[in-house]
Amino acid sequence: MARILIFGGHGKVALLLEPLLVAQGHTVTAVIRNAAHEAEVAATGAQPVVADVEILDLDQLTNLIAGNDVVVWSAGAGGGNPSRTYAVDRDAAVRSMDAAAAAGVLRYVMVSWIGSRADHGIDPGDGFFAYADAKWAADAHLAASALDWTILAPGTLTLDPPTGRIEVDPDGRGEIARADVAAVIAAAIADDRTIGRTIRFGGGDEVIGHAIAG
Repeated sequence: MARILIFGGHGKVALLLEPLLVAQGHTVTAVIRNAAHEAEVAATGAQPVVADVEILDLDQLTNLIAGNDVVVWSAGAGGGNPSRTYAVDRDAAVRSMDAAAAAGVLRYVMVSWIGSRADHGIDPGDGFFAYADAKWAADAHLAASALDWTILAPGTLTLDPPTGRIEVDPDGRGEIARADVAAVIAAAIADDRTIGRTIRFGGGDEVIGHAIAG
């Protein structure tokens, strides 16, 4: 059983992931920005820790990560403000990777998006550009690191009930239930065959564990 630290612990996917991991016997710590969300996170079985990743420096993040076995990055600025998007989705994410390395916590799982590529094709004038640019920069930094990384890149997220099945490298928008994304994260943590891979996925017909095994 592992000690797992989740950044963005009050996000919709993270709130679905936390009880899955707790049920598997893991010790889960969820980093959240707003103390008002502590009770909701604690109800999942995870231990909430209030900290603002946007302002934590490398040493502070290293101290936060130390003692864990796995880091999951599921934090994000939520769009809308380009400067904050870069500050959280790129800069804080990159600092957390460097902090994980400094703390000797090698297993790192990034929750990205299906279009995160150098040639993502988003116009610089588009309001979505900052997010696309920031996520790709973070993913590229992770892939170039010495961490045991996995980048999970789901398509358009929905609130549909889980199916337990996905499709890797789907055509189109790759719509997928957030609950299935949570299940993919849990499965990736448990399967070392996902290390060093970017897995793009959406809803589909293949059982999650089999689909991500490569």
